[in-house]
Amino acid sequence: MRGDGLVLMQQRPRASQHGGLWEFPGGKVEAGETPEAAAARELHEELGVEIAPGHLLPVGFASGPGSIVPEKPGGRAIVILLYACRAWQGDPTAHEAEALDWYAPTAISGLAMPPLDYPLADALSTFLREKAI
Repeated sequence: MRGDGLVLMQQRPRASQHGGLWEFPGGKVEAGETPEAAAARELHEELGVEIAPGHLLPVGFASGPGSIVPEKPGGRAIVILLYACRAWQGDPTAHEAEALDWYAPTAISGLAMPPLDYPLADALSTFLREKAI
């Protein structure tokens, strides 16, 4: 989240599942990683920014089925953790996404997003109303 209150969103690659939809940047936790360390690593890989895990503030989570693609039924359940961060080094660049853009928190829920990002957008709005970060 920038100092002006805007939130960075990324557009998924068109050839991927949920291609072209907007999402919160991030990714999977690898074996032996804390969720905060994974978020910092993923943001470095996806955006080219450096974030200290200690600068991440937990916002909320969303969970759902592992696959919504009929050709790939089953799979492990997905749990997505959302963190807020105002301190990083570097300028975010779309290394793996189609595009990046900054949005007002109230505009995020109006974006076309994967299903689990909608409850995260609601959690972010609640978090920002309750805590001035």
